[in-house]
Amino acid sequence: MSFQRRGLKAAFAGLFLLAVFVRPLPAAQPLAETFTLNNGMQVVVIPDHRAPVVTHMVWYRVGSADEPQGQTGVAHFLEHLMFKGTTKYPAGAYNRLIRENGGDDNAFTSKDYTAYFQRIAKDRLGLVMDLEADRMQNLVLKDENVLPELKVVEEERRERTDNDPSSILGEQLDAILYLVHPYRKPVIGWSTEVPNLTRADAIAFYKAHYTPANAILVVAGDVTVDEVKKLAEEHYGRLTNTFDVKPRERAKEPDPVAPRRVTVTDARAASPIVQRSYLSVSYATAEKGEAEALDVLAEALGGGATSRLYKKLVVEKRIASYAGAWYTGDGLDSGTFGVYGSPVPGGKIEPVETEIDAVLADIKANGITADELKRTKATLLASNVYARDNQGNLARAFGTALTTGTTVADVLEWPDRIAAVKLEDVKAAAAKVLDIRRSVTGVLLPAPGSAAGGGEPSPPSISNSSQQ
Repeated sequence: MSFQRRGLKAAFAGLFLLAVFVRPLPAAQPLAETFTLNNGMQVVVIPDHRAPVVTHMVWYRVGSADEPQGQTGVAHFLEHLMFKGTTKYPAGAYNRLIRENGGDDNAFTSKDYTAYFQRIAKDRLGLVMDLEADRMQNLVLKDENVLPELKVVEEERRERTDNDPSSILGEQLDAILYLVHPYRKPVIGWSTEVPNLTRADAIAFYKAHYTPANAILVVAGDVTVDEVKKLAEEHYGRLTNTFDVKPRERAKEPDPVAPRRVTVTDARAASPIVQRSYLSVSYATAEKGEAEALDVLAEALGGGATSRLYKKLVVEKRIASYAGAWYTGDGLDSGTFGVYGSPVPGGKIEPVETEIDAVLADIKANGITADELKRTKATLLASNVYARDNQGNLARAFGTALTTGTTVADVLEWPDRIAAVKLEDVKAAAAKVLDIRRSVTGVLLPAPGSAAGGGEPSPPSISNSSQQ
């Protein structure tokens, strides 16, 4: 398994960059064309002719939020099992063929989607399409390859969550922020449910969600639309749907009426951390311009060394080692807006939280300045341009958007919408989202007398599985 464990700033930078990747690319992007195969599978092609390489991704509109009751982690478990082989390509053949042809591959699961991707020379595109199309419908699962993989998933949970105090805090924050919506469940599954997953559970989930009409093919790289269309029709177009795809129906989260709070005390925590999440809209659920204003607000409030929180807590007051904010707007049903901070060595958490509250109150009352708006827009748009330099980012932008309720046009038009954000838009967004009744505050504390040993906030709740 290949899992990245990042520090606090890197973790939230990752959150920011992930959001950038799912955002619209400038209109100067050469082409992003979409078409649909006869079986309902949507295809997006993003030409990038700088090198004879392609990134091929298959996205399924299913994630941990779509799991049956009592089977948390089955979406991620099935992601692992998709590498266990078919009759045509037995166990081990998939990875062997990718490596022999000079490519690399990976997969990841989130709350709203599951994706599989390969990066390979353009003349091998037909090979990876054949491999991916075959396992979309012909996966062979036996107890002898399912049960050992379940042990691997259990170990991942212990490594990524149970042994990481900040991940434990993050898991608790989600569970408390959402009362009924399935976003409250961890992608990797609850420790009490993962060991009980079975081959039958995985097969049932596979048969219920993996079919062409529930999938999106994204190809970025040294290809033309006509080349991709010919290969896609040859390999994916021949597949028939095994069920009728219906809109995803999930429990609706009630409007929050009171703030919530959780404290985790752990001997392995290196230093105290305060982290607050607000339930917010996502790009798919927001009113026009609202999500863009939240992106601007998060960057101005806590996007880096020039942000409001960092300057106030770290530079001026010198009470925090770091402080920042983030907005994740790529959820199908909702988003989250968050702030965080950690005291200087030997400091207390209470002054940090108090100062965060003061900064938030000022933002709500007065908004941000014209200079902050200008600087923030420039930062967001520059980061978007930098993200285009990697064709994997290009592919991921469109795949994430199309599995979470937005469109290719939304992706392409995002820079113009960011440029259109006004000071009053940011102030209105702050007044709406920074309502303490819509929040959960989490505090991570080292156990009294414990030695430092961890405690950095965890990465976003996406599981990346590298099958070797």
